This record gives sequence, structure tokens and C-alpha cells, in this order.
Amino acid sequence: MDSVWTEIEQLREAPIAQVRARYREVFQEEPRSQHREHLFRRLAWRLQALSEGGLSEAARQRADEIANDADLRVLPPQDFFNRNPAAARVAGRVHSRLDRRIPRAGAILKREYRGNTIAVKVLADGFEYQGRHYGSLSAIATEVAGTRWNGLAFFGLTRTRRRPTGARHV
Repeated sequence: MDSVWTEIEQLREAPIAQVRARYREVFQEEPRSQHREHLFRRLAWRLQALSEGGLSEAARQRADEIANDADLRVLPPQDFFNRNPAAARVAGRVHSRLDRRIPRAGAILKREYRGNTIAVKVLADGFEYQGRHYGSLSAIATEVAGTRWNGLAFFGLTRTRRRPTGARHV
């Protein structure tokens, strides 16, 4: 076992070419990834498994159970709230499950941009700007700015709030 640990420690500091070569030897296949840390972790796990016997039968069965449950739906279908208006009212907005940074339906997002105040109303199924319906903040930001923008960044809804010089987010 000491020799396995020694080899793992040597691989930790080895260049990517050496890690890839050892990967080919152990797995008998060409590595599909160029990510050194990923290859190292897979290689270290396999070397330990070969020396200590790998997973127990109980662990293998549990892994199979988890894999069989992997197809369970975590988020509702895209049209769920359209088909269930009561659920949309309870949720407050369709986007609440998708992105917590977007305020609830009814909120007004404002931003000063090039001397104009941009006001956007958050709807249950999108956004309203100048009487028109939009599916995303990015579409509005792109129309206003004339170039592609991340809508959350444009309206100051990103996690790290940076305020560009001269622009004010409300």
C-alpha cells in the first residue's frame, strides 16, 4: 500500500504528459480529457481500488440504486406554470425556481442608461418593457444597449454588485 501512496504523490506533482501516460497504462484506453486534475483523481482512485479491492458489493448496489433514480425530475416541465395558473400564483413567478436573483412578479426593475431610465416590470411569464412582452432580461438589455448583454448584469442582479462609473442601478 505504501508504494501506491508513493506513486499517487509522485503523480500529484507530475506533468500532464506523465499523468496521461500512466492513465493509458492503467485504464488501457486513451484519456478523453485534457484536464490534469480530473485525470489525476480518476487515476488515484483506480490505483487505490486496484490495491485495496475496489467497492464492496453493498456500495455497488447502492450506486446502482442511485443511478436508477437519476432520471427523476427535479424541476417542473417548462409549460407547467402555463398549464397550472394556480401554481404560478403560489410560486409568485415562473422564474423563482430557475433563478432566485429575479424578483417576484409585479416588481419593477429600473436602471439609468445613457441618460434614460429603463423600467422593466417582472411578469409571471417574462418581462414587460415599453408595453412589449420579453422572455428574458437579456433580450431587453440587448435592445436597449444595441449590443449583447447579460440581462442580470445589466440590471444589477448579479451576486457581486459592481456599479460601473456613471451608471446607477435601482
